[in-house]
Amino acid sequence: MMAGLLQKEDFDELLKWIGGRRKFRLLYKITRDGCSATTFHSKCDGKGMTVTVLYNPSDTVYGGFTSQSWTSAGEVYIQDPKAFLFQLKFNGKSSYNQFPIKPEQNVHAVYCHSGYGPTFGGGNDLYTLNGNATASNGVFTLNGGCNLNHTYNMKGTDYNAFANGNLQVKEMEVYQVDDYDMNDPLEIPWRRTPEWTTRLMQELKEEIENYKPLEQLKIQQTKILLIGQIGAGKSSFFNTINSIFRGYVTSQACSGTAEHSLTTQYRSYQVRNGPSGKPLNFRLCDTRGLEEGQGIEAQDVCYILDGHTPDKYVFNPTLPLSSDIAGFVKAPKLKDRIHCVAFVLDASSVDVMSEKMLEKIRKLQTAMNQRGLPQVVLLTKIDKICASLQDELGLTYYIPIVQEHVDKVAAMIGLPRSHVIPVKNYESERELNNNINILNLLAMQQILHFADDFLYNYLDDLDDEQISTAD
Repeated sequence: MMAGLLQKEDFDELLKWIGGRRKFRLLYKITRDGCSATTFHSKCDGKGMTVTVLYNPSDTVYGGFTSQSWTSAGEVYIQDPKAFLFQLKFNGKSSYNQFPIKPEQNVHAVYCHSGYGPTFGGGNDLYTLNGNATASNGVFTLNGGCNLNHTYNMKGTDYNAFANGNLQVKEMEVYQVDDYDMNDPLEIPWRRTPEWTTRLMQELKEEIENYKPLEQLKIQQTKILLIGQIGAGKSSFFNTINSIFRGYVTSQACSGTAEHSLTTQYRSYQVRNGPSGKPLNFRLCDTRGLEEGQGIEAQDVCYILDGHTPDKYVFNPTLPLSSDIAGFVKAPKLKDRIHCVAFVLDASSVDVMSEKMLEKIRKLQTAMNQRGLPQVVLLTKIDKICASLQDELGLTYYIPIVQEHVDKVAAMIGLPRSHVIPVKNYESERELNNNINILNLLAMQQILHFADDFLYNYLDDLDDEQISTAD
């Protein structure tokens, strides 16, 4: 992954100016590669579009873009009507300014010389380096020059306002700018997470093991309902979470693929700590899958949401759940109710999801919204939409096609994008995998946070009732 200094908002601004769907790849960095014109050319020549970025000690960030390749074959000006200079920061504050090339000067857009670093304009507007430069106390004093407004329209911005009147830099970087395939990793993640390490996995695992619902409500466990189409992986999600805490790959819940749902019961599964067997303070509740012609219906789901459905109730496709069944909980308490709902959708099939199925999900959402229940989407099988994730799941939040599916599902289901969480269940794996664990533990962490939101709202309602009664 890229180790450059530019932030996502900086790339976004550059993309507005450059146009198109692009990816950035760091080619050259003087603190890493040395401040040398020869090294610059060896790493950057023939790479097509590039962005050169300079960072000075006053935290001013500026540079230039060219759509043409750098070359060290002779001394030559290269024509480029798309070239521009830019500023991203001035004295530490965002200052997004683009300075386009003067139309009559585009034949002098960039100057290529084997002994020069990146050089923009005839004159030269921005001439970074001649030969080599070394750092003193972490600062490179570049030995080029800055003759602004010769080739580029600076719109009244002078050397002081552009670069603090000097060519001292803490860093200079050159990025290649290219079209990207939706399966190619981005330079920076589309959703930020902590660095994926064994330590992060252990921290997440410990946080979830130590999770407790709100003490004031005196309930032992929160309950999360998993609901989704057949084959999407809701039972497999429970198996995956169970595997992480058990310490080996388990298959406690029946999972697989079939014409109709393999889940025939309502199950309120415990997740237990492997060494001690102690149950954690949440349950994952599995249901019959959603199907167009049959499967679980809205009334059945409402009974589950409200806590009426007994554990291990067997669904009857021809007979809806009713209060006449054995074990029906007639006066459910908070501990019996669902506190968060996780829709489980298959990333590889969301593009062909029928309108009838979407309508079924929306009908369920109406019932959930009436109860104030938070909802997330677990977007499973992401390795089926991007081959590179089969080998390196740690790239999940760098892959554009995963982001595209997250955005698409958020729009379809009507939830914020942050509520759509990509995951990959244990399916063919026989051994635990740190990246699968981290991806699913991040999902579980967010689900428990949302469940707590529901409990906080419930507590607020209790407090309001007490105040109203006192009045």
